Amino acid sequence: MKKYSYVGIAFIILIFGIYAIPKIVAKFKTPEIITIGKVPSFEFTNQDGKTISNSFYENKVYVIEFFFTTCPTICPKMNENMVLLQNEYYGNLDFGIASFSINPEYDTPKILKEYAKSHGATLKNWNFLTGDKETIYNLANKGLALYAGENSAAEGGFEHSGMFALVDKKGNIRSRLDELGNPIAFYDGLDSKSIQMIKEDIAVLLKE
Repeated sequence: MKKYSYVGIAFIILIFGIYAIPKIVAKFKTPEIITIGKVPSFEFTNQDGKTISNSFYENKVYVIEFFFTTCPTICPKMNENMVLLQNEYYGNLDFGIASFSINPEYDTPKILKEYAKSHGATLKNWNFLTGDKETIYNLANKGLALYAGENSAAEGGFEHSGMFALVDKKGNIRSRLDELGNPIAFYDGLDSKSIQMIKEDIAVLLKE
């Protein structure tokens, strides 16, 4: 009886190994990250009153979001998760963040500076950007395909995507593939699993 029990146990271990090992390997496999586009040229003013353009982010991996400081819905959670990214790569001069306000008429450099301070945004390369509204909307909707718009019926008067765009050192928008081999395009700024994915993918791009 014992002999057969040992054989049975060995068989179970073998079967477990056959199914478990590929999953374990997949977990530690470096994700494939493809290029899905290019960030258009931009030039705006940051929370310190300085002019920031694409050149600021040359040779840096960075994350883009669109938000507004009086947002009562998704923005606080988005920036809470953005702070997690900040903390993950704090001190790495090759990492940055660009937060574009979709309510630039209210979000002046002074307002943005206060917002940054109150939300724990202390990363040197994290710029909160303001400027011409139409130019910002064109960057969001046409340049990056991350929706932003005014809507008097929406809470706060504006609507925008809750997704983050990941950009490599050459200014390319990058994305990992999903289980079916399709690009996810952007990373959900409200979802913990997606935040973990972008953390991993930032690490990959920093090594390129």
